[in-house]
Amino acid sequence: MQIIVNLDVMLAKRKLRLRQLAAEVGLSEQALSMIKTGKVKGVRFETLIKLCDVLDCQPGDLLEFRREESN
Repeated sequence: MQIIVNLDVMLAKRKLRLRQLAAEVGLSEQALSMIKTGKVKGVRFETLIKLCDVLDCQPGDLLEFRREESN
């Protein structure tokens, strides 16, 4: 099972750059890049709220759950 982060998809839909989002959310580009690539173990609700506010989306637009297929 894994959580897929669709931050890059939302950035493309909103025609925003990571640098712009970082400035509006108040996080570093490096921190957002780590979230975008799924290299973090967790995201604070406060951060998720800020992302959703700036990107005008729902948490489900940013995060997706996928089950591993069993053979």
